[in-house]
Amino acid sequence: MALAYVARFATSAAKLERYLQRKLRERGWEGEAQPDLRALVERYQGLGYVDDVVYARSKSGSLLRRGYGARRVSQALGEAGIAEEIRDETRASPAEERRAALTLARRRGFGPFGKSLPDREKREKQVAAMLRAGHPLDSARKMVDAPDPTVAEEWAAELDDES
Repeated sequence: MALAYVARFATSAAKLERYLQRKLRERGWEGEAQPDLRALVERYQGLGYVDDVVYARSKSGSLLRRGYGARRVSQALGEAGIAEEIRDETRASPAEERRAALTLARRRGFGPFGKSLPDREKREKQVAAMLRAGHPLDSARKMVDAPDPTVAEEWAAELDDES
């Protein structure tokens, strides 16, 4: 069951162990002693079937490309059982964070990417949505308050040469 799971899904060691525990609860176990799930997960890590660093990089990149901010990415990795050191190691650069903010604003039609510039109430809702997506307040404000798409794109590209 574990081999089929890691062959089909990218996963972290903690997610694999939780999956196996859940399946044992659902299906039951007829052996005399409880299975050593930790040893199985460690064996799969040793074989390279499960790699938390690779999983963290992949998940982080995927969430950033969808427009999520660094805080939200870190939360998702924490829920997947990724250690704090690995989360720090795979943290997005400031340039990547800005591009993610731009992606979210484009995708959701925030600020200059909407049909019209937002009024105060709509602006507050857009900023709040960007905050929930994990972006810092200053990035959310820059994106929502940009007068036109070109200004937003230039702000997002400012740090590209530095990274």
